[in-house]
Amino acid sequence: MRASPALPLLARLWPSLQSSLAVKVATVFAGSLLLWAAAKVSVPFWPVPMTMQVFAVLLIGLGLGARLAAASVALYLFQGAVGLPVFQGTPEKGIGLVYMAGPTGGFLAGFLAAALVTGLAADRGLARTPAGAIAAGLVGVAIIYGLGLAWLGMLVGWDKPVLAWGFWPFIAGDLLKVALSGLLIGGVWRKLEGRQN
Repeated sequence: MRASPALPLLARLWPSLQSSLAVKVATVFAGSLLLWAAAKVSVPFWPVPMTMQVFAVLLIGLGLGARLAAASVALYLFQGAVGLPVFQGTPEKGIGLVYMAGPTGGFLAGFLAAALVTGLAADRGLARTPAGAIAAGLVGVAIIYGLGLAWLGMLVGWDKPVLAWGFWPFIAGDLLKVALSGLLIGGVWRKLEGRQN
């Protein structure tokens, strides 16, 4: 017997997530902490260090579903907005709303939108195979880059090398993160559903 298509992975692994408000709150808080940790795991790079945040956003979206994933990322952004040093390079490069209004602000907004969209895919059962999870991750990354580059271009001017600053240095690494998150989430689903059959 197959699980309901409207059941994200974590709810399948941890059934109390569906009914317990305390578990939902703890999950949202844990998701925000995962993003915080992912921001601090960085590889020195130009023009900004490469972090594991895209990987974390995709795991949160594909694993938690739309509501909890969006709430996790929204809480993370709120933590940053009130001045907690949750973002990459904080507090050294600034904190709070000033940091969020800087060159990476569109990417931060993209995290929220990507978590929501990949979470919707998970809620509809589209992330139950590696191929489906990777496809959802690609859409999520496209959203992150779309919002991120749009904001960067408006901020610094479209006459500047926006793609050289915000796209080309990072896209290969982010595509690898899409593949890893999709293989992980889709692989866990395959194992779970294989046990049921």
